[in-house]
Amino acid sequence: MNTAAKIILTSLLVAVAGLQFSQVITRYVLGISFMGMQDMLMYPVLWLYILGSVNASREDQQIRANVLEIFLKSDWAKKVQLIISDVVSLAIASWLTFWAWDFFMYSLEREKMSPVLYWPTIYSDAALFLGLLAMSLFTAINIVTRFVSLNDKKGALNNA
Repeated sequence: MNTAAKIILTSLLVAVAGLQFSQVITRYVLGISFMGMQDMLMYPVLWLYILGSVNASREDQQIRANVLEIFLKSDWAKKVQLIISDVVSLAIASWLTFWAWDFFMYSLEREKMSPVLYWPTIYSDAALFLGLLAMSLFTAINIVTRFVSLNDKKGALNNA
């Protein structure tokens, strides 16, 4: 899974960079505007952003502001604090996933198209729902892993 994630994310990054580079060349060097470039960029940019967030959740490497952790002395207290923060994260992610599902269904019903090229936007709109669903799943797995390791001497303090 790690290799597949790297390949997908790298491919999306190269696609975005290539499209942006071609936009700069056509606009500023050749003096012509390539209509539809923003439509083309929408798909890989959204998937890159969302899949990058999913990858951070999968690797349990999200940005955290654990100020409380400074004052906690024992490893057990730090583990409990991480479990609590993950439970809050799961609650928020679940709420956003529910919202993203409504947005996804709205997009399916309306059959929206991109403004210039008239490509179906469902392919980019699906990224939000699928990404939040995956992030919720990985957060739930992190909660279970931390809860199981609560009584373990070594523990699972990846971000502590």
